Amino acid sequence: MTKDLKRVVITGMGVVTSLGNTVDEFWKNIIAGKSGVGLITKFDTTNFKTKFAAEIKNFIATDYFEKNEARKYDLFTQYAVAAADEAIKNANINFDNLNRNKIGVIWGSGNGGIQTFQDQVGEFIKGNKQPRFNPYFIPKIIADIPSGVISIRHGLRGLNFSTVSACASSNNAIIDACNYIRLGKADMIITGGSEAPINESSIGGFNASKALSTNNDNPEGASRPFDINRDGFVMGEGAGALVVESLDAAIKRGATILAEIVGTGMAADAFHLTGTHPDGEGAYLGMIDALEDAAIDATAIDYINAHATSTHMGDESELKAIMRVFGERKDLNISATKSMTGHLLGAAGAIEAIISVKAITEEIVPPTINTGEVEPAYNNKFNLTLGTAQTKQINYAMSNTFGFGGHIATIILKKYK
Repeated sequence: MTKDLKRVVITGMGVVTSLGNTVDEFWKNIIAGKSGVGLITKFDTTNFKTKFAAEIKNFIATDYFEKNEARKYDLFTQYAVAAADEAIKNANINFDNLNRNKIGVIWGSGNGGIQTFQDQVGEFIKGNKQPRFNPYFIPKIIADIPSGVISIRHGLRGLNFSTVSACASSNNAIIDACNYIRLGKADMIITGGSEAPINESSIGGFNASKALSTNNDNPEGASRPFDINRDGFVMGEGAGALVVESLDAAIKRGATILAEIVGTGMAADAFHLTGTHPDGEGAYLGMIDALEDAAIDATAIDYINAHATSTHMGDESELKAIMRVFGERKDLNISATKSMTGHLLGAAGAIEAIISVKAITEEIVPPTINTGEVEPAYNNKFNLTLGTAQTKQINYAMSNTFGFGGHIATIILKKYK
């Protein structure tokens, strides 16, 4: 039996980022072109090639949890709960007036509790390999725990799981949320992603794979998407949360609708363990899939929040794919906001979806900072929004995310009318 797909809208958003722990503060710093990057304070970087990252500032776990409860959760879960709390408040939700059996949580993380894992294994080795593990060790490290904790916190008994697709994880979570609501499997889903990867294991591991920038003399300017002198990405941390619900449910409860999700696309590079396809094959397929799902032509897109991590192969392959989909379009604004936030890995898609929603509602395109000399083949082919934000009416925005393993996830958001 077939049935009509439901329209899906966004009604609330929340963040924890290096540029602010509320959406308002975060957006103010994004459109101002501020960098959230600085020298790492979480551990001694003396022996590390990279000594900087985009760290969270002023996050106090006991603002969200009782002290004893906070100890049960790795930072990536704490960030998730904080962002979800803001999104729920922002959406003006009273769960007592809703059917909790039809409200779910879908969350994304590429790494899970990597800090907890590092700490516990370190203690095991220091303790002469005596197995004295924290009783919360396993629930602190597994990637699905934020979705469980958020559901327990609010008594949400609908569908509940987590997505893991490296840096595409939270875009995949948003896509799943959209599709389940379209099918009527849920009225509302809290979705997004979180990461807390600024530690010895992550920095050392990404250094070993030569993925991170080592521009220690200029941390704030180290993330340089599309620049010919880019030398790798800058690690970030944090969380982004969105309240996604059916249009019918949102109207019924009198919600303020921020934007509509109209297109989703997924694909695979099927090429390399960590590198993108040199011609952006997966990126091209994902964008085409999203456009077909939205039933719009490429000319309808006004703004792209690019994945653009500031790696040599990644940035160029994405630009090739964009050129293939959109052709030369000087009216098409593109921005690479990782130049400000750093790369939040599995949380990147959620944060950049929030940026895209704000770009639509505020009619402001955020800037790409730090980029001085654009790859010659793509210079003046698009409006890369270099240096400063630009005002623009945006009806459709696209947000791309790509992950190690060749995972591709693209969403298209529309101004709600």
